[in-house]
Parts: sequence; structure tokens; C-alpha cells
Amino acid sequence: MTIYFYKVWQPYGCFSNFSFHSIRLNGVCWSTVEHYYQAQKFVGTPDTVVIPLIYDAETPEQAAALGRDCTRQVRRDWEVVKTQVMREAVLKKFLTHADIREILLSTGDQLIVENSPTDYFWGCGVKNTGQNYLGKILMTVREELRTLPSLSKMSDSLRFQVSN
Repeated sequence: MTIYFYKVWQPYGCFSNFSFHSIRLNGVCWSTVEHYYQAQKFVGTPDTVVIPLIYDAETPEQAAALGRDCTRQVRRDWEVVKTQVMREAVLKKFLTHADIREILLSTGDQLIVENSPTDYFWGCGVKNTGQNYLGKILMTVREELRTLPSLSKMSDSLRFQVSN
């Protein structure tokens, strides 16, 4: 079975970068993965002035619009680093929020696909011919989460250390 997701109000909407699950990276708390991702496009460029605007955007849609403004100069290495930037943010999201971590882990080994009709890089595109990089990242994050000790084992270990 394949798990398709796209809009935050649909099943598995928490997999979307637009879901309101905050992340803290490099000492900064971002409202959504989308806010963080769009801002990273401008690190070290003359257009860094847009980063606070993206940060303050009320919605991820607004953050995306600011980040997709083609009049702004994105960092030179963006095409090389964008998937790593996304992976770091997605991993942090699922490490931070236990409720959605459990949803991701509950998907077993099922294929996960961002069902975007317009995005052929992060999603599957209208005819399912896209590269689905967001789905691939979610599946690698799922694998990585499986290798981490469970939170209950970690808390038991901490409790033991404190009592001794």
C-alpha cells in the first residue's frame, strides 16, 4: 500500500511541511519546516533581509511565497544543499513531536508519497512521474527513528542515573 499526503487537513497531513509543528534549529524556533526551509535559501546572500520576513510570516503559505520570489537571489549552493536542509528539518520535526513521530513509525514499510499535482521534485506530480524527494526523506527519517532508543527506555535510564 502507498500512503499519499498533501494538505495538512487530509490524512497524514502532519507529513506536510506546512503542518504547524515547530522546530528548533541553530538556536532558532521556526513555526514550520516550510518557514525554515524557505529562509535557508537566502543564508549568506545579499537577500538575507528576507529571512526575518519569512520567519515572521503568519502562515507557511506566506513563507513559501516569500521564499519563491524569483526576484531574490538564492545561495549559490542551493541546488546542492536543499535536500540536506530539508532532511535536517524533517528529522528535527519528528524528533521534536512524539505524536507525529508515532504516526510516521506506524506506516511500517509503506511507500510515502507527497501527492502534489504541481511539484515534480518534492512530490509525485500530476501523473505520478515526479521524483518524490519529500516522500523519500520521510522514509529515511522513519528508518533513522527506528534505530533510536525508545523514549521510554531513555527516560528509564535517566531515572536510574538520578536515583543512584
